[in-house]
Amino acid sequence: MDSRLTAPRARALAAVATGELIALSAQLVTGLRAIGFDARRDDAPTLYFANHTSHGDFVLLWATLPRRLRAVTRPVAAEDYWMTSSLRTFIGRDVFRALMIRRDGAGAASPVEQMAAALERGQSLIMFPEGTRNTTEETLLPLKSGLYHLARRCPEVRLVPVWIENLRRVLPKGKLLPVPLACTLRYGPPLAWIGGEDKAAFLARARTALLDMRPEYDRDEPSAPKEVP
Repeated sequence: MDSRLTAPRARALAAVATGELIALSAQLVTGLRAIGFDARRDDAPTLYFANHTSHGDFVLLWATLPRRLRAVTRPVAAEDYWMTSSLRTFIGRDVFRALMIRRDGAGAASPVEQMAAALERGQSLIMFPEGTRNTTEETLLPLKSGLYHLARRCPEVRLVPVWIENLRRVLPKGKLLPVPLACTLRYGPPLAWIGGEDKAAFLARARTALLDMRPEYDRDEPSAPKEVP
């Protein structure tokens, strides 16, 4: 048998095995637990949107999903980061099946159009509406307008807020090894799209939905910053 014919199958099997190993490792290393997640209600295309403080955020959210949902859930990721080496390409494209977005705006379709197309195909997505990792002292950065435009484009899609708790403490800045501390993901009720709602009002509701799930030790945030276009 020509070995070239089996290469795609071998790569696919390696991707599945790697994904299972990553999910198991995430659970073991961080003591990962999910609160408020109802697998019975998450078969429909869903946009999970969460706070973003670490490179490990989407891995943990992905790892809390049942295997059948991980198979149809794709993190939204930066193409210029994940497609720069063969290993990153394998992890990002084959293991996580990430939806690669070009941050330089040079793609044929806008990021919102790419995400909408994936949702319309029945896939679910993981996105971080802050737009970048929060390395500041703010509890939550201003939410970008992409979340609003995507919700307006796909009003039937379930918008599920997720608060990732303790990951910054588990993987502190500048440390190579994680600190033994339980990491919790809190899933909130879906955020309903309200026809005619303007961008500022929608993003304020989305921000509140996230902040309402934060633990007590994070409830000393100053007044909410304004949304950045």
